[in-house]
Amino acid sequence: MRILEVGKNKKQYMELLFLADEQEDMIDKYIKRGTMFILDDNGVKSECVVTDEGKGILEIKNIATIPNFQGMGYGKILIDFVVAKYKNQFLTLQVGTGDSPATIGFYERCGFSRSHIIKNFFIDNYDHPIYEDGIQLVDMIYLRRTL
Repeated sequence: MRILEVGKNKKQYMELLFLADEQEDMIDKYIKRGTMFILDDNGVKSECVVTDEGKGILEIKNIATIPNFQGMGYGKILIDFVVAKYKNQFLTLQVGTGDSPATIGFYERCGFSRSHIIKNFFIDNYDHPIYEDGIQLVDMIYLRRTL
């Protein structure tokens, strides 16, 4: 298993990026300025894009694992990698996600705690309703962990 930084042709991973963010113009807002990592374990299994948000905050903008490989620890391995890589460069790692119990539970198990909410984020920023586990996402829930 290895984790590689992708410097060019990040959009070659669009199918994987769409698992976490299903609207291309939203991905376009961070893909160029973000740092992308892929986890390769006999083929790409997972990806993560992080951005410098200023004031010591590093943000996970996109993290996804191929559905057949979810629940096998790949997402957590990527988060642990990001934490180790950036712990001396940033103060906080944050992530914004929809109000889905499974997703929020994953981040909490990875050491994140709820921070703040952006009301109506998914309604105001996406051109169609976004659903996760049968629940329409409305508000963006931010979680943070200290690096």
